[in-house]
Formats: sequence, structure tokens, C-alpha cells
Amino acid sequence: MMDERTKRHLDFHDTSRAMAAMEVDYPDGSSTGLHAHPRGQLLYAIEGVMIVHSKVGSWVVPPNRAIWLLPDIEHEVRMHGEVKIRTVFIEPSVAPHLPDTNCVIAVSPLLRELIVAAARIPLDYKEDGRDGRLMRLMLDELHESDVLPLHLPIPDEARIKIICQALIDNPADASTAAQWGKRLGLTAKTVHRLFAKETAMSFAQWRQQARLLRALQRIAGGDRIIDVAFDCGYASQSAFTAMFRRHFGMPPSEFYR
Repeated sequence: MMDERTKRHLDFHDTSRAMAAMEVDYPDGSSTGLHAHPRGQLLYAIEGVMIVHSKVGSWVVPPNRAIWLLPDIEHEVRMHGEVKIRTVFIEPSVAPHLPDTNCVIAVSPLLRELIVAAARIPLDYKEDGRDGRLMRLMLDELHESDVLPLHLPIPDEARIKIICQALIDNPADASTAAQWGKRLGLTAKTVHRLFAKETAMSFAQWRQQARLLRALQRIAGGDRIIDVAFDCGYASQSAFTAMFRRHFGMPPSEFYR
């Protein structure tokens, strides 16, 4: 039997309008379960942090970011804190300029207000009226949004997948590519080659990204920056803060403000 949230999602897919927005709230620690949508989805939370998992990777989505998901991709959203989601379903044919891959994007103050306003628009809105113009303006603003590096790609190759899962479970692991290769019967050169092929990242880049996304999850949960730094493999809080600032242009203490 379908729950009320599932029934609501179906209503928003069945509409004849090319775009439809809805709002739904989730308690801390809850999950949507694995699911997919026939339309593209702009997933945004005005409060709380979303962790989105799929077979192709994972993303951390704080309140000043949104994630664009392509149609039919299976994904699960896990909630950190009380999460208030405002999501927009978009028929890809009306938005050919939107990203052609799943990604996290920056949300400008204008885009935030447009998403919030869109969630209050009825499903049968007039496309040539004020509501239709608001939806089209939201598409224009989306087109101007920057794509952000908050994605952790998951490889298909079994041996590299073993390394990735171990680093996700223990981001402080400092084993080198040569050490991992020895455990798996590979040369260091092969480890580096497979990482580049499977993830489009070097081994070092992937490990840093895994540490960064784990740190974002921990900070969202209220953990102390110094504890996060040590648990994610950094020698000091200052080293972690310097890396974070290079990546995001701000210290970790300011990221969720």
C-alpha cells in the first residue's frame, strides 16, 4: 500500500504542466527509501541537511545548496536534523540547458525564494499567467547557478570499490596506493589508473573528497570541528580548516550558516 508521501509524488508527476513543485517535511534520521522519479528533480531543503545516495555516487546537500537529479535515477535521501524539503519536478524537454548529470548547485537568494514560492503554486496553474512566469524565471535562475564539488563517485570495478568502501568507513586511513595495491594484488600504477578510469579522480583526490563529505555530515550533526578533523585523518584542526577553506572559500564553522 502506498503511503501519503508516495501518493503526493505521483500527483506531481501526472500533471500536464511541465513543472510542478511540492513541500514535504521529514524528522531527523529518517529516510525516503530507494526510489526514482520519471521527471528531473531539483531537491532543496530550507532547513536541515540531506545526504543523497545512489549507485553512481553520494552527495551532501546543506540548506544553501540544491541537488539536480536526472529522471529515473534510483536514489535515497537521508535526513540530518529536521529537514524541510521544497522540491521541483521538471520535464527535461522544457529545460535543455539544465545540467546533463546529477550534481549539487549553489542556491542564490533569488532562487531560494522562487523555489519556496513555487511550492505554493497549484498543480493546475495557468502557464501564461503569473505562476507560469514564476516557473520560467526559476528555470532561468537555475541556468545561472554554479555546479559545486560535493559529489563522491562510486566505482564499478570490484577491487577499487573495496578501497573506496574502506575509506568511506574509515576516512582517517592513511594507506598509500602502493599499500592498497599490495593487499589486492595490484601495482600502485594500476590502482592510480583504475581510480582515474572509474571515478575521473586520482586516488588522492578521491580520498580527500571522501574525507570532506564525511566531515560535512559530522559538522551537520553538531560535532566539534577538532574532533571531525582528527577523525577524518587531518593532523590538526588548522590543517583541516585550511583544506576546507581552499575547497569552499570559507572555514567549516561558517559553512552551514
